[in-house]
Amino acid sequence: MGICSYFIYLLLSGIIAQKLATIIAILVAIVIYGLAVLVLKIFSKEDLLEIPMGNKIYSVLRKLKIY
Repeated sequence: MGICSYFIYLLLSGIIAQKLATIIAILVAIVIYGLAVLVLKIFSKEDLLEIPMGNKIYSVLRKLKIY
């Protein structure tokens, strides 16, 4: 996550303003982190059900055959 966001920042900082490049790199890091959590199945079913809107999130993940 950190490596990807760093390289995205380096790539974008020469093209757009550095502040905007930072924001985009942070957003990409958040997406990569979320995908890694889902792919590695860090949360159990019980953990997912305890978070707000956990039932909906779990049902979507089951439809996508991730959990």
